Amino acid sequence: MRPERGFTLIEILVAISVLAISLVVILQLFSGGLKSVRLSNQYTRAIFYAREKMEELLLTEGLEPGTLDGGSEDSLRWTAQVVLVEPDEEDGPELPFDTLKITLQVMWEEGEKEKRFQISTLKVVEKREDEELQS
Repeated sequence: MRPERGFTLIEILVAISVLAISLVVILQLFSGGLKSVRLSNQYTRAIFYAREKMEELLLTEGLEPGTLDGGSEDSLRWTAQVVLVEPDEEDGPELPFDTLKITLQVMWEEGEKEKRFQISTLKVVEKREDEELQS
């Protein structure tokens, strides 16, 4: 008699279990990758929006110290703080310009969390008299 060759029921169950576990792990990796891509796209969109708003602020004539804010059609909000940078005591009276520090923050909702992105820069403006800054 010749013995039949084949797989036993236990071997088939072990193979199916290994396959099922492998598929679950692969699907979780794929799902995590999609989530990372979506988050990366949101940050990229926020970065470009922040750069666009910063360029607008840098091109604004007569920019004054204070707070500005606004939003976009696609749920991005922004807040900008413009602060006059005080020069060092030794350099202050001699400098022919003032320096403004502009800090721009872009915010958006991601589920129940609020995400933020912030950039800042300096803008050199014509020196103003003290009376102009106080009014």
